Amino acid sequence: PAPITAAGPATPTAAPPAPAAPKIELPSSNAAYLQNPAPAYPAISKRMGEQGKVVLRVFISTDGLPQKIEINQSSGFDRLDRQAQDTVLRWKFVPGKRNGVPEAMWYLVPINFVLE
Repeated sequence: PAPITAAGPATPTAAPPAPAAPKIELPSSNAAYLQNPAPAYPAISKRMGEQGKVVLRVFISTDGLPQKIEINQSSGFDRLDRQAQDTVLRWKFVPGKRNGVPEAMWYLVPINFVLE
């Protein structure tokens, strides 16, 4: 029988480079030219001393318009939450982009209601 010979050490081959992570730009609502109005403070909420922070989860389309709004974090007051939703629904956004191409995506929008 033929003698068994051990194979020499394998020469390592370079792994193919990992694809670059896509560059993602989140939507924006604070560009000066968008002129998005702040939500009006509900009069009854002012009288009752209601204040708080609402965080909305907003689905922004490729044309920068909100398509769907969910409450991610409530202020604890339905009136303030509804006012924030109603206002942001009328806002215009700079759409999010992936590798420079507009893409519909979710975005968190914080709204603060603070009595002064």
